[in-house]
Amino acid sequence: MASRGPCRPSGALAVLNRCASKASCFVKTASRCLSNGLELQSGLARRQPFSRSNATQAAVPETTHVFQSKDTLLRKYQPISTVPLTIHRFPSLEPVSLERWSVQHLYLPLRRDLLHLAVVYEGDSTRQGTASSKTRYEVRGSHRKPWRQKGSGRARAGTVQSPLWRGGGKTFGPHPRDFSTKLNRKVYDKAWRTALSYRYRKGQLVVCEDGMELALPSDFTMLANKYLKDGLRSSYLQKYMTNVLHTMGLGRPSGRTLFVTADHRPWLFEAMDNVPRQGRVLPVEDVDVKDLLETGNVVLERSVLRTLIEQHQSDLNSDIYIHGERRLGPPLGERILGI
Repeated sequence: MASRGPCRPSGALAVLNRCASKASCFVKTASRCLSNGLELQSGLARRQPFSRSNATQAAVPETTHVFQSKDTLLRKYQPISTVPLTIHRFPSLEPVSLERWSVQHLYLPLRRDLLHLAVVYEGDSTRQGTASSKTRYEVRGSHRKPWRQKGSGRARAGTVQSPLWRGGGKTFGPHPRDFSTKLNRKVYDKAWRTALSYRYRKGQLVVCEDGMELALPSDFTMLANKYLKDGLRSSYLQKYMTNVLHTMGLGRPSGRTLFVTADHRPWLFEAMDNVPRQGRVLPVEDVDVKDLLETGNVVLERSVLRTLIEQHQSDLNSDIYIHGERRLGPPLGERILGI
């Protein structure tokens, strides 16, 4: 009887063998990972020894955010509310004190449209409009018909005051009228402060103490003034005032200079009248927006500046009354340093 070969395992036994082989592979992989982890931990221990500071020290993050959010920056942003203004002594322009003025008074942005409206408004207001002519009914003379309508051989005529005749009336001639235009008060006041802010930003606004009078040499006021003729006297004042302006840095090279005073200063007014090319002087009542813009430098007294700001801040004053008091604009010139 022939012998049989080795018997093959059944299906269940084959499945068990495959599971056992997979389990052995998993055990080998786990042991290998565990050994690698122990080696890595021992390496880290060798690199950084353990100490008490390591136990209490917080871990440093890998990335730090140094940029702040937009909302945080907007909350921290505070625009400037005041600007400094130096008060000088005239005519040496030596700094005397330092004041603080609101940006609504001396630091407004340039608005060419407001300045144009203000200059046109002032020009229309000062225009006289006195041109006048006579019509045919205003010309003197009789209004009878010079000759009959027909039969004389001449051209027909009604009166000798006809515009067709020599000496007759004017057809559609000019008559006195008012050229003034309207402009909102708040717009005009803001244009005033815009003109002052324009000079302040360019460094062309010089504010001096009150009583801005020109000090002439004693030999002229006591002796020479009595004996000099009008021509020599005016030439002396012209030369002296020119030297004073150049010493102050306000001569012709830097543009004409406008002096604004609260009261009449006789020596300053007379000296500036002799140098019209160097500048001019005006009282505070005669100053307009155009005067502040057409010269190179503006020199005015401290009281003049306060008067101009007080008269032209209607857009800053509120119409709301609290406890019977009206809310006014920002304060005028708070002194910081000096006398």
